[in-house]
Amino acid sequence: MASQSPLEGAPARAVAETGEGAQLRLPTPDEIRAQDIFSNCAVRTGVSGVMGGGMGVFMGMLFGALDTPLHAETMTARQQFVHAARTMGSRSMHMAKTFAIMGAIFSGTECLIEKARAKHDAVNTATAGCVTGGSMSVRAGPQAACLGCAGFAAFSLLIEKIFDRHE
Repeated sequence: MASQSPLEGAPARAVAETGEGAQLRLPTPDEIRAQDIFSNCAVRTGVSGVMGGGMGVFMGMLFGALDTPLHAETMTARQQFVHAARTMGSRSMHMAKTFAIMGAIFSGTECLIEKARAKHDAVNTATAGCVTGGSMSVRAGPQAACLGCAGFAAFSLLIEKIFDRHE
């Protein structure tokens, strides 16, 4: 009687064996559906905007707490607390909006470029960074927009290189 491989007769979603002997699990239909949902550019943009807003709230609270008033020595502890809370709140709202817009622009642009080019590489990241940096600084004039474009593209490429998402 010949020995049977552990994978023979196994269902299609079972474990498949790779060349090195390690086992690889095929995705379930639910995992495939989740990937399909997240590959939608509108979903990616929305999720990035919400996550950027959350990061902005955190950063605003951090920087707002570090801000000390000029006349702190004449203020009571309660006045200092109220001032710190107001500063943290206003900074958090401002930074939340900024980070949400920045995250949404970057993610949406990168997704659209990726779909148009049918490639997933660093060019998409650099272009999305340029569009984001330029659009965030366009109100300050064309020179600021160009510097924002170059700076954000370089930063995006640096982060891309650190995390090495693309081969």
